[in-house]
Amino acid sequence: MATVDLVLPVYNEEAILERSTETVLAWTEAHPEHEWRIVIADNASVDRTRAIAAELQERHEGRVVLHHIPVKGRGIALRIAFLTSHADVSAYMDVDLSTDIKHIPELVDPIAAGDVDIAYGTRLHADSETARGWRRETISRVYVQILRQLARLRVTDAQCGFKAISRRAARELVPLVEDTQWFWDSELLLIAQENGYRLREVPVRWVEDRDSRVAIVRTAMEDLHGIWRLRRGGVPRVTRQPEAGA
Repeated sequence: MATVDLVLPVYNEEAILERSTETVLAWTEAHPEHEWRIVIADNASVDRTRAIAAELQERHEGRVVLHHIPVKGRGIALRIAFLTSHADVSAYMDVDLSTDIKHIPELVDPIAAGDVDIAYGTRLHADSETARGWRRETISRVYVQILRQLARLRVTDAQCGFKAISRRAARELVPLVEDTQWFWDSELLLIAQENGYRLREVPVRWVEDRDSRVAIVRTAMEDLHGIWRLRRGGVPRVTRQPEAGA
């Protein structure tokens, strides 16, 4: 049995936080093969998100934990959540649960077994099931091709909000990721790939959140800046930590 932190990064999500947290919590209760904990990473929300998260933490003591992060930035929230975790595996998913949570075992189990360092969901694999608008679909596919051509990242989908990482890989890789926003995922995967970490993709069932606050064109432009930064400065090299007990 592994210990697993399921991170929900949130910013102004008062409308859906309680429902999504209870949904994930119920799922974990039906899957006792691991010791689960839900970590709500509140990313400087200005609505009732933090208060709702605090209520959930009190209601489900020890099973739901609130991390209040006073500085905005999705990458900052994930960085802090992953680096402060003591779990064997840390995973995160978007709080709208666009990715079907039935895929959690496919994400977590290979890492818990020691077979994989990072697992990531993909919406663009032939076996994936997706329901989203043509505009986002097209931009995502173009972005993947840019990553492949300019950054040589060999993944089918770098930005799906559904990823997991081992504790050791997180300690070694996350401090090297410079981006604090939406390029964080792509940068993490690229550093991992170029340093020989074991990656596994998980085709997922994914339904677009029509109320998504992600400005996809602006995000794509910021991502291009991140790609150029890495091309100019190079991908950082990892100093491997010794195995526990070595």
